[in-house]
Amino acid sequence: MGIKRQPNPYASSIKKEQDELVLRYLPAVRAMAYRLRERLPTSIDVDDLISIGTEEMIKLSRRYDRAQNDSFWGYGKKRVYGSMLDYLRSLDVMSRANRRLVKLVNKEIENYLAVYEEEPSDEYLSKVIDEDIKKIKEARDGSKIISVMPINEQITILSSEDTIALVEKEQLLEIVKKILCSFKKREQMIIQLYYFEELNLKEISEILEISESRISQIHKKLLSKIRDELGSYDG
Repeated sequence: MGIKRQPNPYASSIKKEQDELVLRYLPAVRAMAYRLRERLPTSIDVDDLISIGTEEMIKLSRRYDRAQNDSFWGYGKKRVYGSMLDYLRSLDVMSRANRRLVKLVNKEIENYLAVYEEEPSDEYLSKVIDEDIKKIKEARDGSKIISVMPINEQITILSSEDTIALVEKEQLLEIVKKILCSFKKREQMIIQLYYFEELNLKEISEILEISESRISQIHKKLLSKIRDELGSYDG
């Protein structure tokens, strides 16, 4: 008969401490998921985001060294958020076949916003672009998912192969930063609040006291200008 292994009190204590870390910061993960969900299409389930973020936090708790970083959430926040973005990327909403449609839809939305200061309906876009309304909706959903990604990644997703070949991916962020320097203070603020502070359009509207439609218009124009300038970049 084999010898019964006795539980290791030290290992049990470490495991208990790790589990307590996860439980302590679970509300922060939920808040992060709900905030991100507000910027995404209705087809994305917030529970999936919470599950992905929680799984990542459990992994991080097993690797966390308090001696190296005294704040677990400070250590793990970006990694948890990154795991949610990885999940969105895995959905593969942006196949090569519909990238062209996304560009067309974004362009027509930008044109409509410039005139009416509100976004057009799917029905309007379907008629103008002469495309099935289901595909229009899918393109708009894909565009929303892309919009929560880092700016340099958005450019990579929507750029042509020629642009990607011309501009190394690791250079994109630096080029984007230079372009943003030419924008007005308020336009820079919108980008800062949306991408780095991770606020949604409603929150930015309340801070800057301008309409959500106007913010959306500026946002789309900024991305359009960035894409245009990157497209003409000659190294």
